[in-house]
Amino acid sequence: MTVRVARDGEIAVVTIDNPPVNALSGAVRLELLRTAEALDLDPAVAGVVLTGAGKVFVAGADITEFDRPVEEPALPAVIAVLERATKPWVAALNGVAFGGGLELALGCHARIATPATRLALPETGLGIGPGAGGTQRLPRLIGLAEALPVAAEGRQLGAGEAMRLGLVERVEDGDLVAAAVAQARAMAGQPLPPPAGERPLEPPPEGFWAEAEARIARQAKGNTAPLRALEAVRHGAELGFAEGLANERKTFLELRQTEAAAALRYLFFAERAAPRPAFLRGVEAVPVASAGVVGGGTMGVGIAAALRNGGLPVTLVERDGPSLAQAMAALKAIYDSAVRRGSLSADAAADRLAGIAGSTDVAALADADLVIEAVFEDLAVKQQVFARLGSACRPDAILATNTSYLDPRRIAELLDRKERFLGLHFFSPAQVMRLLEIVPTEATRPDVLAAGFALAARLGKIPVRAGICDGFIGNRILRRYRAEAEALLRGGIAIESIDAAMRGFGFAMGPFEMQDLAGLDISHMMREAARARGEAVPATPGDLLVRAGRKGQKTGAGWYDYAPGDRTPRPSAEVTRLLAPMTGPPATLPPEAIAERMLAAMAAEGKAILAEGIAASASDIDLVEVHGYGFPRWRGGPMFLAGRPVG
Repeated sequence: MTVRVARDGEIAVVTIDNPPVNALSGAVRLELLRTAEALDLDPAVAGVVLTGAGKVFVAGADITEFDRPVEEPALPAVIAVLERATKPWVAALNGVAFGGGLELALGCHARIATPATRLALPETGLGIGPGAGGTQRLPRLIGLAEALPVAAEGRQLGAGEAMRLGLVERVEDGDLVAAAVAQARAMAGQPLPPPAGERPLEPPPEGFWAEAEARIARQAKGNTAPLRALEAVRHGAELGFAEGLANERKTFLELRQTEAAAALRYLFFAERAAPRPAFLRGVEAVPVASAGVVGGGTMGVGIAAALRNGGLPVTLVERDGPSLAQAMAALKAIYDSAVRRGSLSADAAADRLAGIAGSTDVAALADADLVIEAVFEDLAVKQQVFARLGSACRPDAILATNTSYLDPRRIAELLDRKERFLGLHFFSPAQVMRLLEIVPTEATRPDVLAAGFALAARLGKIPVRAGICDGFIGNRILRRYRAEAEALLRGGIAIESIDAAMRGFGFAMGPFEMQDLAGLDISHMMREAARARGEAVPATPGDLLVRAGRKGQKTGAGWYDYAPGDRTPRPSAEVTRLLAPMTGPPATLPPEAIAERMLAAMAAEGKAILAEGIAASASDIDLVEVHGYGFPRWRGGPMFLAGRPVG
């Protein structure tokens, strides 16, 4: 059964039991509606407690239903029955109450939480908005200023804050259901509190709506759902509860049909599946309780911080004292910044920093369960590191390389016990970016590969297995993306037009702006190294710029010109002159046509990657692009978009 009813004297305890997260599927809604109607007619019942089985109250709607016509009864009808009940309904909020779960609780007459309870309306992150009264009841219970960030901006409320705001009556440390039963018993036979829709709503101060719109528009980055949720809140605030409910439902039904909602649902399921790939089913991961990092540059410091943020004690090894001191100072700067932003307390920052030991001797890694190499992207240097690690570390320790381009098999050539080795490609800044490309070799044991996925879960990252090729998944597609941008440039399309088209599509930066930020010299050096090996690598426009001293923002000149102290890109007459031998006469293309060309190139490379077995699925490729390369989330990814119109 999806809904169970038990009795505690005259109090009925209704438990939603729909594993794993008690989603409000059609079957749950129907059973809950029938149960509520029956209990209201039962003279032996004086009150009702509503809770969820297991560790979750209700995590939200059944998202799989969003690709089908709306199934009756709709959630608003269920909530209306609870709200109109003649007997008190008390929500016992065990665990999370998200989306429809929170809306269901808002329809009850009282709410009791545990200290771990979290409440949220995260629907805008799925390209939709609350559709069962969340934008209308929540403001009338806690006020517009507190409700708007929850309804439109994805903010979560903890139990303590929810109690402070009056959203929950009590936070219970002990038996939650027993406390809720006592609450229902105390309310039985008494006048019920007025429903949320009948409560007064304090008008906002002047400028409230304009300020909120500007803030939400900045954060939304192309996803229209947050602004539509704002409109729904305002509609109800200005025209009344009934009008607000009708408008909210209309908005919800419109948004669930949009391309953005389809893309975000697709990513939701891809992200949920990523940590548990089918090829690791039944494989137990090698346990990892401590970690080491070799290399204290930007990447190594970021990896050390990410590991520490995941609760692992870390040993960071650098080649000499000054380099180690610089690395430890960089780690301190990361945590100092987190404290200034308010994302970490001073005590927590001190604890994390104290959990990172520094050394100039790889012997300090002798007891580590996992060691990640993060030195300069040079094959000979990396090979030497692993030769030393093979002797210094335990025979059962997992050894990983953070290479972004090099063949991991070559890196491990001098390593014994190659079955314990794999690639773990973090993205910079590693303590922030969520993508982790996991690159096994033919020798990597399944339990070692599983350990990589378990590590990603511990660090809150999205893991994707990548096969071995130049650039793996992400950098290989990036190379094709940049090549297409240069092909457009050779055809006479202006650099700034290409960048503007991709910004208009949803990227934070265009391909040329991004290269200027990262530095043109890195890819130039890789091409030069390939040429030195005798490979036929054609000259590129980027080569001409680097040879002219234009390496990007760090030199004040790249694809664009930059004024001292100003990162604003300015079109460059000098670049036009330098690239004249490689470019045709000036031409124009509509931004949509430019974006279509660029996306088609990415999708074509993705299809080749799939055909070669480098990626296991199209959704893996899209996860890489969204979480590692700034592909606009609300667009889904290049593979999702393949065959769909660009709009």
